[in-house]
Amino acid sequence: MSEPHFFTKSNPISVASIVEHVGANCAEDVNLDQSITDIAPISEARTGHVTFLDNPKYVEDLANTEATAVLCSKRYVAKVPDGVLALEVKNPYQAFSQVSALFYPQAMSPLPFFGSEGGISQGAHIHPTAQVESGVTIEPGASVGAGAEVGAGTTIGVNAVIGQGVRIGRSCHIGANVVLQHSLVGDHVILHPGVCVGQDGFGFAMSPKGHQKVPQVGRVIIQDRVEIGANSTIDRGANKDTVIGEGTKIDNQVQIGHNVEVGRHCVLVSQVGISGSSILEDFVAIGGQSGVAGHIRIGMGAQVAAVSVAKDDLPAGGRYGGVPAKPVRQWFRELAAIKKLTEKE
Repeated sequence: MSEPHFFTKSNPISVASIVEHVGANCAEDVNLDQSITDIAPISEARTGHVTFLDNPKYVEDLANTEATAVLCSKRYVAKVPDGVLALEVKNPYQAFSQVSALFYPQAMSPLPFFGSEGGISQGAHIHPTAQVESGVTIEPGASVGAGAEVGAGTTIGVNAVIGQGVRIGRSCHIGANVVLQHSLVGDHVILHPGVCVGQDGFGFAMSPKGHQKVPQVGRVIIQDRVEIGANSTIDRGANKDTVIGEGTKIDNQVQIGHNVEVGRHCVLVSQVGISGSSILEDFVAIGGQSGVAGHIRIGMGAQVAAVSVAKDDLPAGGRYGGVPAKPVRQWFRELAAIKKLTEKE
Protein backbone atom coordinates (compact mmCIF):
# COMPACT_ATOMS: atom_id res chain seq x y z
CA MET A 1 0.00 0.00 0.00
CA SER A 2 1.37 3.39 -0.95
CA GLU A 3 1.78 6.03 1.74
CA PRO A 4 -0.50 9.02 1.18
CA HIS A 5 0.83 12.41 2.17
CA PHE A 6 -2.08 14.56 3.22
CA PHE A 7 -0.21 17.84 3.66
CA THR A 8 1.96 19.59 1.09
CA LYS A 9 5.45 20.31 2.40
CA SER A 10 7.12 23.65 1.73
CA ASN A 11 10.48 23.99 0.01
CA PRO A 12 13.69 23.52 2.05
CA ILE A 13 14.41 26.27 4.57
CA SER A 14 17.86 27.49 5.58
CA VAL A 15 19.08 27.23 9.15
CA ALA A 16 19.46 31.02 9.09
CA SER A 17 15.75 31.45 8.35
CA ILE A 18 14.81 29.12 11.20
CA VAL A 19 17.14 30.88 13.64
CA GLU A 20 15.61 34.24 12.72
CA HIS A 21 12.03 32.92 12.80
CA VAL A 22 12.22 31.45 16.32
CA GLY A 23 14.84 33.79 17.78
CA ALA A 24 17.35 31.01 18.46
CA ASN A 25 20.94 31.38 19.61
CA CYS A 26 23.72 29.24 18.19
CA ALA A 27 27.50 29.01 18.07
CA GLU A 28 29.29 31.66 16.00
CA ASP A 29 30.96 29.11 13.71
CA VAL A 30 27.67 27.45 12.65
CA ASN A 31 27.04 27.22 8.92
CA LEU A 32 23.68 28.99 8.68
CA ASP A 33 23.41 28.28 4.95
CA GLN A 34 22.63 24.61 5.50
CA SER A 35 19.21 23.52 4.29
CA ILE A 36 16.54 21.91 6.43
CA THR A 37 14.17 19.76 4.40
CA ASP A 38 11.68 18.54 7.01
CA ILE A 39 10.75 18.14 10.68
CA ALA A 40 10.99 14.86 12.60
CA PRO A 41 10.82 13.41 16.14
CA ILE A 42 14.20 13.21 17.79
CA SER A 43 14.43 9.40 17.60
CA GLU A 44 13.69 9.33 13.86
CA ALA A 45 15.41 12.49 12.62
CA ARG A 46 17.97 12.14 9.85
CA THR A 47 20.23 14.46 7.88
CA GLY A 48 18.26 17.46 6.68
CA HIS A 49 15.76 17.27 9.54
CA VAL A 50 15.18 19.65 12.42
CA THR A 51 13.93 18.20 15.71
CA PHE A 52 13.57 19.33 19.33
CA LEU A 53 14.20 18.25 22.91
CA ASP A 54 11.79 19.44 25.59
CA ASN A 55 11.40 16.44 27.89
CA PRO A 56 14.35 15.01 29.87
CA LYS A 57 13.02 11.49 29.18
CA TYR A 58 14.41 11.82 25.66
CA VAL A 59 17.98 12.89 26.51
CA GLU A 60 19.20 9.44 25.49
CA ASP A 61 17.63 9.94 22.06
CA LEU A 62 19.46 13.26 21.81
CA ALA A 63 22.80 11.48 22.13
CA ASN A 64 21.91 9.24 19.17
CA THR A 65 20.08 11.65 16.91
CA GLU A 66 21.17 12.07 13.28
CA ALA A 67 19.29 15.35 12.80
CA THR A 68 20.94 18.34 11.19
CA ALA A 69 19.64 20.66 13.93
CA VAL A 70 18.05 20.39 17.37
CA LEU A 71 15.95 23.04 19.09
CA CYS A 72 16.69 22.80 22.81
CA SER A 73 16.98 24.85 25.97
CA LYS A 74 20.33 26.07 27.33
CA ARG A 75 20.65 23.16 29.77
CA TYR A 76 20.90 20.63 26.91
CA VAL A 77 23.15 22.51 24.49
CA ALA A 78 26.29 20.78 25.78
CA LYS A 79 24.67 17.37 25.29
CA VAL A 80 24.00 17.88 21.59
CA PRO A 81 26.33 15.49 19.71
CA ASP A 82 29.11 16.64 17.41
CA GLY A 83 27.93 17.34 13.90
CA VAL A 84 24.44 18.38 15.03
CA LEU A 85 23.56 22.06 15.28
CA ALA A 86 22.29 23.17 18.68
CA LEU A 87 19.68 25.91 18.33
CA GLU A 88 19.12 27.33 21.81
CA VAL A 89 15.60 28.60 22.57
CA LYS A 90 13.63 29.27 25.75
CA ASN A 91 10.69 27.06 24.78
CA PRO A 92 11.74 24.24 22.42
CA TYR A 93 8.26 22.84 21.89
CA GLN A 94 6.84 26.24 20.99
CA ALA A 95 9.76 26.89 18.65
CA PHE A 96 9.30 23.50 17.01
CA SER A 97 5.62 24.25 16.46
CA GLN A 98 6.59 27.51 14.72
CA VAL A 99 9.03 25.69 12.46
CA SER A 100 6.45 22.97 11.76
CA ALA A 101 4.04 25.65 10.59
CA LEU A 102 6.68 26.90 8.14
CA PHE A 103 6.96 23.46 6.56
CA TYR A 104 3.27 22.52 6.74
CA PRO A 105 1.13 25.69 6.73
CA GLN A 106 -1.92 23.71 5.59
CA ALA A 107 -1.91 21.77 8.85
CA MET A 108 -2.64 24.89 10.90
CA SER A 109 -6.36 24.39 10.25
CA PRO A 110 -8.37 21.37 9.08
CA LEU A 111 -8.49 20.67 5.36
CA PRO A 112 -11.83 20.53 3.54
CA PHE A 113 -13.34 17.05 3.66
CA PHE A 114 -14.70 16.77 0.14
CA GLY A 115 -12.21 18.61 -2.06
CA SER A 116 -10.06 21.65 -2.54
CA GLU A 117 -12.20 23.40 -5.15
CA GLY A 118 -14.29 25.23 -2.54
CA GLY A 119 -17.62 26.89 -3.20
CA ILE A 120 -21.11 25.71 -2.39
CA SER A 121 -21.82 22.09 -3.27
CA GLN A 122 -24.95 21.18 -5.21
CA GLY A 123 -25.55 18.64 -2.46
CA ALA A 124 -25.76 21.32 0.25
CA HIS A 125 -29.09 22.65 1.55
CA ILE A 126 -29.28 26.40 2.18
CA HIS A 127 -32.49 28.08 3.28
CA PRO A 128 -33.49 31.02 1.04
CA THR A 129 -33.31 33.43 4.01
CA ALA A 130 -29.81 32.37 5.07
CA GLN A 131 -26.98 34.84 4.39
CA VAL A 132 -23.73 33.38 3.10
CA GLU A 133 -20.83 35.74 2.40
CA SER A 134 -18.40 35.31 -0.48
CA GLY A 135 -15.63 32.76 -0.25
CA VAL A 136 -17.62 30.30 1.87
CA THR A 137 -17.26 26.55 1.27
CA ILE A 138 -20.32 24.41 2.02
CA GLU A 139 -19.78 20.72 1.40
CA PRO A 140 -22.25 17.97 0.36
CA GLY A 141 -25.00 17.15 2.82
CA ALA A 142 -24.47 20.28 4.91
CA SER A 143 -27.56 22.24 5.88
CA VAL A 144 -27.81 25.96 6.68
CA GLY A 145 -31.12 26.95 8.31
CA ALA A 146 -33.45 29.90 8.04
CA GLY A 147 -31.92 33.25 8.93
CA ALA A 148 -28.49 31.78 9.61
CA GLU A 149 -25.39 33.79 8.69
CA VAL A 150 -22.02 32.42 7.57
CA GLY A 151 -18.98 34.71 7.29
CA ALA A 152 -16.45 34.92 4.46
CA GLY A 153 -13.77 32.26 4.28
CA THR A 154 -15.63 29.78 6.48
CA THR A 155 -15.91 26.08 5.63
CA ILE A 156 -19.02 24.07 6.56
CA GLY A 157 -18.09 20.39 6.44
CA VAL A 158 -19.93 17.38 5.09
CA ASN A 159 -23.33 16.76 6.77
CA ALA A 160 -22.93 19.62 9.24
CA VAL A 161 -26.18 21.23 10.42
CA ILE A 162 -26.34 24.97 11.04
CA GLY A 163 -29.59 25.76 12.83
CA GLN A 164 -32.01 28.63 12.38
CA GLY A 165 -30.61 32.04 13.24
CA VAL A 166 -27.10 30.78 14.04
CA ARG A 167 -24.32 33.28 13.34
CA ILE A 168 -20.87 32.06 12.28
CA GLY A 169 -17.99 34.50 11.83
CA ARG A 170 -15.25 34.62 9.24
CA SER A 171 -12.46 32.12 8.49
CA CYS A 172 -14.00 29.40 10.65
CA HIS A 173 -13.90 25.64 10.07
CA ILE A 174 -17.05 23.73 10.99
CA GLY A 175 -16.25 20.02 10.79
CA ALA A 176 -18.22 17.11 9.39
CA ASN A 177 -21.39 16.20 11.29
CA VAL A 178 -21.18 19.23 13.56
CA VAL A 179 -24.57 20.47 14.85
CA LEU A 180 -24.92 24.15 15.80
CA GLN A 181 -28.11 25.51 17.35
CA HIS A 182 -28.94 28.74 19.22
CA SER A 183 -25.31 29.83 18.91
CA LEU A 184 -23.19 32.83 17.98
CA VAL A 185 -19.70 31.92 16.79
CA GLY A 186 -16.80 34.38 16.38
CA ASP A 187 -13.98 34.50 13.83
CA HIS A 188 -11.25 31.88 13.28
CA VAL A 189 -13.11 29.23 15.27
CA ILE A 190 -12.46 25.51 14.65
CA LEU A 191 -15.09 22.91 15.52
CA HIS A 192 -13.85 19.39 14.86
CA PRO A 193 -16.12 16.57 13.61
CA GLY A 194 -19.10 15.61 15.71
CA VAL A 195 -19.18 18.68 17.94
CA CYS A 196 -22.69 19.55 19.17
CA VAL A 197 -23.35 23.07 20.40
CA GLY A 198 -26.52 24.74 21.61
CA GLN A 199 -28.72 21.77 22.46
CA ASP A 200 -30.93 21.83 25.58
CA GLY A 201 -29.19 22.08 28.91
CA PHE A 202 -29.97 19.32 31.40
CA GLY A 203 -32.64 21.20 33.29
CA PHE A 204 -35.49 19.47 35.13
CA ALA A 205 -37.56 20.39 38.16
CA MET A 206 -37.56 17.06 39.97
CA SER A 207 -40.32 15.85 42.25
CA PRO A 208 -41.79 12.58 43.55
CA LYS A 209 -44.40 12.84 40.81
CA GLY A 210 -41.86 13.10 37.99
CA HIS A 211 -39.42 15.52 36.47
CA GLN A 212 -40.72 18.61 34.72
CA LYS A 213 -38.62 20.02 31.89
CA VAL A 214 -37.33 23.55 32.44
CA PRO A 215 -37.22 25.62 29.22
CA GLN A 216 -33.67 26.41 28.15
CA VAL A 217 -33.91 29.86 26.55
CA GLY A 218 -30.26 31.02 26.58
CA ARG A 219 -27.64 30.83 23.86
CA VAL A 220 -24.05 29.66 23.39
CA ILE A 221 -21.49 32.38 22.68
CA ILE A 222 -18.19 31.13 21.24
CA GLN A 223 -15.65 33.93 20.96
CA ASP A 224 -12.79 34.32 18.47
CA ARG A 225 -10.05 31.71 17.95
CA VAL A 226 -11.65 28.99 20.03
CA GLU A 227 -10.91 25.37 19.05
CA ILE A 228 -13.21 22.53 20.14
CA GLY A 229 -12.26 18.87 19.75
CA ALA A 230 -14.22 16.04 18.19
CA ASN A 231 -17.49 14.91 19.81
CA SER A 232 -17.47 17.58 22.50
CA THR A 233 -20.81 19.03 23.61
CA ILE A 234 -21.77 22.48 24.86
CA ASP A 235 -25.31 23.06 26.16
CA ARG A 236 -27.04 26.37 25.69
CA GLY A 237 -27.93 28.45 28.71
CA ALA A 238 -31.10 27.98 30.68
CA ASN A 239 -31.79 31.62 31.52
CA LYS A 240 -28.51 33.24 30.45
CA ASP A 241 -25.80 32.43 27.92
CA THR A 242 -23.19 29.71 28.00
CA VAL A 243 -19.92 31.45 27.06
CA ILE A 244 -16.61 30.11 25.74
CA GLY A 245 -13.96 32.82 25.94
CA GLU A 246 -11.52 33.96 23.29
CA GLY A 247 -8.62 31.64 22.51
CA THR A 248 -9.83 28.75 24.68
CA LYS A 249 -8.82 25.24 23.54
CA ILE A 250 -11.12 22.32 24.28
CA ASP A 251 -10.08 18.72 23.67
CA ASN A 252 -12.20 15.80 22.43
CA GLN A 253 -15.24 14.48 24.35
CA VAL A 254 -15.59 17.39 26.75
CA GLN A 255 -19.04 18.19 28.21
CA ILE A 256 -19.95 21.77 29.18
CA GLY A 257 -23.28 22.31 30.89
CA HIS A 258 -25.76 25.17 30.68
CA ASN A 259 -24.90 28.68 31.92
CA VAL A 260 -21.20 27.83 32.20
CA GLU A 261 -18.76 30.69 31.63
CA VAL A 262 -15.32 29.64 30.39
CA GLY A 263 -12.81 32.49 30.33
CA ARG A 264 -10.21 33.45 27.77
CA HIS A 265 -7.35 31.08 26.85
CA CYS A 266 -8.47 28.21 29.06
CA VAL A 267 -7.43 24.60 28.33
CA LEU A 268 -9.82 21.71 28.93
CA VAL A 269 -8.34 18.28 28.25
CA SER A 270 -10.22 15.21 27.03
CA GLN A 271 -13.31 13.98 28.92
CA VAL A 272 -13.52 16.94 31.27
CA GLY A 273 -17.04 17.64 32.50
CA ILE A 274 -18.14 21.12 33.61
CA SER A 275 -21.46 21.20 35.46
CA GLY A 276 -24.01 23.95 34.98
CA SER A 277 -23.52 27.56 36.09
CA SER A 278 -19.84 27.18 36.98
CA ILE A 279 -17.33 29.89 36.10
CA LEU A 280 -13.78 29.33 34.90
CA GLU A 281 -11.77 32.54 34.87
CA ASP A 282 -9.07 33.27 32.27
CA PHE A 283 -6.17 30.84 31.68
CA VAL A 284 -7.62 27.99 33.75
CA ALA A 285 -6.27 24.54 32.80
CA ILE A 286 -8.08 21.30 33.70
CA GLY A 287 -6.55 17.86 33.15
CA GLY A 288 -8.24 14.93 31.46
CA GLN A 289 -11.22 13.13 33.00
CA SER A 290 -11.69 15.74 35.70
CA GLY A 291 -15.04 17.04 36.84
CA VAL A 292 -16.21 20.46 37.98
CA ALA A 293 -19.29 20.67 40.19
CA GLY A 294 -22.05 23.15 39.46
CA HIS A 295 -22.20 26.76 40.67
CA ILE A 296 -18.52 27.08 41.61
CA ARG A 297 -15.75 29.45 40.49
CA ILE A 298 -12.20 28.49 39.52
CA GLY A 299 -9.88 31.47 39.72
CA MET A 300 -7.66 32.90 37.03
CA GLY A 301 -4.67 30.73 36.10
CA ALA A 302 -5.63 27.84 38.37
CA GLN A 303 -4.61 24.35 37.28
CA VAL A 304 -6.50 21.17 38.14
CA ALA A 305 -4.76 17.80 37.76
CA ALA A 306 -6.19 14.96 35.71
CA VAL A 307 -8.85 12.69 37.26
CA SER A 308 -9.77 15.22 39.94
CA VAL A 309 -13.09 16.66 41.11
CA ALA A 310 -13.48 20.35 41.91
CA LYS A 311 -16.47 20.58 44.24
CA ASP A 312 -15.79 23.99 45.83
CA ASP A 313 -14.38 27.31 44.66
CA LEU A 314 -10.65 27.22 43.87
CA PRO A 315 -8.57 30.39 44.31
CA ALA A 316 -6.67 31.95 41.42
CA GLY A 317 -3.17 30.84 40.51
CA GLY A 318 -3.07 27.61 42.50
CA ARG A 319 -2.43 24.01 41.53
CA TYR A 320 -4.99 21.48 42.69
CA GLY A 321 -5.67 17.76 42.50
CA GLY A 322 -7.55 14.89 44.09
CA VAL A 323 -11.13 14.02 44.98
CA PRO A 324 -12.16 16.53 46.13
CA ALA A 325 -9.54 18.82 44.58
CA LYS A 326 -7.20 20.52 47.07
CA PRO A 327 -3.78 22.21 46.88
CA VAL A 328 -1.33 19.75 45.36
CA ARG A 329 1.06 19.78 48.32
CA GLN A 330 -1.72 18.76 50.67
CA TRP A 331 -2.92 16.16 48.16
CA PHE A 332 0.59 14.67 47.85
CA ARG A 333 0.99 14.54 51.65
CA GLU A 334 -2.31 12.70 51.96
CA LEU A 335 -1.31 10.21 49.26
CA ALA A 336 2.03 9.61 51.02
CA ALA A 337 0.29 9.08 54.36
CA ILE A 338 -2.15 6.59 52.86
CA LYS A 339 0.72 4.72 51.23
CA LYS A 340 2.52 4.41 54.59
CA LEU A 341 -0.64 3.13 56.27
CA THR A 342 -1.15 0.43 53.64
CA GLU A 343 2.50 -0.65 53.81
CA LYS A 344 2.15 -1.33 57.55
CA GLU A 345 -0.59 -3.91 57.02
